[in-house]
Amino acid sequence: MNQATRPEADFTIRAAEPDEYGVLGEITARAYLDDGLLDFGEDDPYLVTLRDVAARAAGSEVLVAVDADGAVLGGVAHVVGPSAWADLAGDGEAEFRMLVVAPAARGRGVGGALVQACVDRARATEGCVRVRLSTQKSMLGAHRIYERMGFVRTPERDWSPVPELSYLLTYSLEI
Repeated sequence: MNQATRPEADFTIRAAEPDEYGVLGEITARAYLDDGLLDFGEDDPYLVTLRDVAARAAGSEVLVAVDADGAVLGGVAHVVGPSAWADLAGDGEAEFRMLVVAPAARGRGVGGALVQACVDRARATEGCVRVRLSTQKSMLGAHRIYERMGFVRTPERDWSPVPELSYLLTYSLEI
């Protein structure tokens, strides 16, 4: 098992285990719903994708943050592109998606640690020169994490998964 613990943190970042997929799926779905990030609320078809961690794990590396008792605090999907799970990443690029932290675990550095784990994995991937991501305009806390870590806006790559919906903002980090 690939795992890393931040010395100052009270949690561990590691690959998600299959018995954690359901919990992470619900944390992800609830975070998107409760934070008002889904245009169609409970009827949003993207909820199926958010809950389906097993599908993500089949096409990407799903990482979780867990506390000392093994409780899942958050997670993220790390993908090397191009692939079915990469919205932006092309050759020589990695991407992360569906970064989420349970509300009770926010403010503890979990989000930043999950992003750093993705950056570390990208750096360890031969030929990978960049990490990309998409984010919603309203995800201001996440934007602060990305910018603090050196990611820069790439507005020329902004896009919308559904043409009639708002554009997603994009960021990139040269590694």
